[in-house]
Amino acid sequence: MKSFGNYLAQTIRAAAVVATLASTLAVAAETVEVVPGVQVTKRTYSAPVNEQPFFGFAAKSPEDKAADEKFVDAIVGATGSREKAFDETTLRGWRAINTGKIKEAAVRFNQAFLILPEQSRVYHGFAVVAQARFNDLDAADELFRIALDRPNPVKALKADYGRFLLAAKRPRDAQSVLEQAVKEAPDFGDAWTNLAWARFQNGDAAAACAAAEEAARHRPSNNSMGDLTAVRSVAQCK
Repeated sequence: MKSFGNYLAQTIRAAAVVATLASTLAVAAETVEVVPGVQVTKRTYSAPVNEQPFFGFAAKSPEDKAADEKFVDAIVGATGSREKAFDETTLRGWRAINTGKIKEAAVRFNQAFLILPEQSRVYHGFAVVAQARFNDLDAADELFRIALDRPNPVKALKADYGRFLLAAKRPRDAQSVLEQAVKEAPDFGDAWTNLAWARFQNGDAAAACAAAEEAARHRPSNNSMGDLTAVRSVAQCK
């Protein structure tokens, strides 16, 4: 019979091998430059390519590229400018997300990527798709962080990122992001609602109630009202 000491030594060596392998795989993770200066980890999912962020990084044939160019030319012609085409496409993407149509949202944000791939809204939308459709928290976190550094973020970005961090059970990180969110957009009720949750989860019920009070003043969205009612209840706000 092997001694416990030998067994423990073998277990430690095996764990070290696994850790080394995991580290090697992490280092070897392939990244793709999606626009100049922006590297994204290549991730693919079991879904049609147009329902995956960045078209699932699929190689495109000359015919595919020609079809992409034809689409962009058509929508720019219909709307009057590339910026207006991007605005219309991303608006349809947000509407799809808000109504639970995540597959459609992915299609819209892929179209937006074809129009203006450097914009924050592309990565923000893909982050939501990665989380909501594929439950890929690592991808969502990476894409949210990229969105924070890209041009023209929407007011909801930090509120959404903070809510994601709460869902990922990272309330301290969430609170840091959400404190910034309410400073930058103090009239955005959803950010205050999410901050209330972060403060409560970090053990400060009184501060959570203060944030909930601010949220109520600034009319949170219908999607956020349930969260606001719930945090007021658990924090025992007056």
